[in-house]
Formats: sequence, C-alpha cells, structure tokens
Amino acid sequence: MARALVIGGGPAGLMAAEELARAGHSVLLAEAKPTLARKFLMAGKSGLNLTKDEPLDRFLTAYSPDWVRPLIADFGPAAVTAFARGLGIALFTGTTGRVFPTGMKASPMLRAWIARLTGMGVELRTRWHWQGFDGDAFVFDTPEGRATLRPEVTVLALGGASWPRLGSDAAWVPWLAARGVEIAPFRPANMGLMVAWSVHMVPFLGQPVKGAALVTPGARSRGEFVLSARGIEGGGVYAIAAAVREGAPLTLDLVPDGDAEALARRIAHVSPKESASNRLRKALRLDPVKLALLNEWGRPLPSDPIALAQRVKALPVRHIGPRPLAEAISSAGGITRAALGEGLELAALPGVFAAGEMLDWEAPTGGYLLTGCLATGRVAGRAAAQRLRR
Repeated sequence: MARALVIGGGPAGLMAAEELARAGHSVLLAEAKPTLARKFLMAGKSGLNLTKDEPLDRFLTAYSPDWVRPLIADFGPAAVTAFARGLGIALFTGTTGRVFPTGMKASPMLRAWIARLTGMGVELRTRWHWQGFDGDAFVFDTPEGRATLRPEVTVLALGGASWPRLGSDAAWVPWLAARGVEIAPFRPANMGLMVAWSVHMVPFLGQPVKGAALVTPGARSRGEFVLSARGIEGGGVYAIAAAVREGAPLTLDLVPDGDAEALARRIAHVSPKESASNRLRKALRLDPVKLALLNEWGRPLPSDPIALAQRVKALPVRHIGPRPLAEAISSAGGITRAALGEGLELAALPGVFAAGEMLDWEAPTGGYLLTGCLATGRVAGRAAAQRLRR
C-alpha cells in the first residue's frame, strides 16, 4: 500500500503528489471523476491563464486573507512559469502581464504532467469517490467496490464549492467538520452580478462594455465586462466582486479618463433643447451600449450639465446580488487558518493536510487562482513528505 494518499486530481493535488514522489515516497492519487483536472481543462478553454508576470510584492496583494500570502510567495509567477516550461510548455506573456501557453490549451500541459507523475511512480486512480471516514481509515467507492485505506499521510485537495459538476461539490465539509475541523461557509467569488433588465436592454445583451470603470469605495476596475441576459459578468466585474458580495456599493464610470468638470463643460456646449441622451452622444461620444446603460440605471437624467456629468461619472449599478455559488469561477470560505498547523496540516487530524480551494482564501482571476492552488499544493506535499521522514 502507498504510504501517501492524495485525494483530488486538480492542480493542487497533482502538485502535492509530485512533491511526495520527488521525496521518494510511494503515492496513490484518488480522483472521483473519470479524468483528472476537469476544472483545469475547463479553464484552458479560454486560454489557460497560468499566472501573471508582475513583481512578487504586487502579485501577493491580490490574495486575501493575508495569511495565505507567505505560502504563495515561495512559488510565485517566476516559479510557475519555470514549472510549466519544465513540462515542455512554451509560454507567452500578454500585454496585461498574463502568462499563457503558446498553444492556448490546458491539455498538452496536463498530459505532460501526468506522464511525469506516472514516471515517478505515482499511482493514479480515477472514479474513486471518497465517502468519508471509517474510524481512522479513508473509505472510497471504486469501480472494483469499496476500498479502505490507512495511509501514513494524506493530502486533501478536493476543491471548494464552485462548478460542482466538475468535481468541486464540497461533499467533504460535513466529514471534516465532524472531526473538529473549522470551516468557514462557502460564498461565491469571481462571479457575475444579477440584473433584472428592462425590455429596452434586450438589443444590447451579449455586448461588451469597454472603456469604462466599475468603482467601489476601495477599488476601481477598468476591465471589460459583458451584458448577459442574467446580468453583468467578465473580468472587470470579477475584480470587484468580493467587495460587492460583502455589501460595497457599486457605480459605473462611463468616461474614466475625464473629470466631471471637463465633461460638464463639453455637455454645456450642446443645446439644452436636445434630449439628455443626444447631448451625451454628441458631447461625450458615448457609444450605444453606454447610452443604454445610462438610460437603464440613470433615469431620470438631469438637465443640468454638472449633474449630468456627475451621473456619467458615478452611475449606480442596480444589481440584485451575486450569481449563485455553483456558477462562480471560484469560492471564498473553506478550512480556516485556525484549523491549520504548520505546512497546512489539519490540527484536528494529524497527518492529514489540505490544499487548494479547500482553504479559506480567495483571489481574482488573471492567473492568481491557479498559482495559489499550485503553491498551496506544493506546501502541503512538502510538509507531508517531511512528516514521513520523521
């Protein structure tokens, strides 16, 4: 029997398995789905943003809470790019600093990684569904029937609670909670916001909003977002989603490169006999999507140029809350810092470690999520390997 067990075949689990195998230990990796790393492969459909090429101190500010940052500091952007290149994956860096495989796919990297792991002796078992504990043993439903394992160390990398159809269904929560592991409730992260659009917005649904800024009291996002039938979504929204989820008010600056005073002067040069929409179109060259949003969320539009300019600069976003957790790109919540000892070992379950989105941390999209999963998987795998050497 393998001395080390890893449950979960996503990036965090694969990294933990590699660290254990590299240290010379026998490893069995159990994955519930028929194939490994389904969420990783899904992320690859949009290009597989591995990490972000920026100074480490700035990179780490994207993570919260603070306790997770030192764990990621040892496997930041430079280490992630070196890791991918070590698997034979050519990379490029986009204009925003985001790092992608040249082929813009996840499958070549996953195949190379799996080949390396099997070459290191890692046993891969798919369709192994963890069913909780039987005393100190881990119980699985497998294609061959029930399996009961008592490894010397275990790394749990089962994901959070977003995209449950890909495997992150949080079924593990009651099993760990019953053993005394403190778990913060899961909440959606990197999610869209729901909007009850009027019928007048139907022609604009599916269109992007460019050259605008979403603003909360503590953040400003210039990223693009999309108007969907369900609301607003996309990178620009995800960057401020956590603050909005916690109750921060949200406004939209339709002309982020101009101040209200200058905009008011431009509006004043257009005849007040024109409609407010026409004045804005002529004075500020607002495109049809921005004018539609202004009419959707800003009516009644004031006639005074200063008040109208202020409305353009701070248009209230009338949303009705986050999209559901199951639709979020990632989740906040999970195993708390208080439940963890050195090396991400569970204080209530000595010899059991946790990594990835099971832990209570969050970060925006843009390469931060994947880097965080790889880094915490590495920490847990190394700590588990160290325990085996005692």
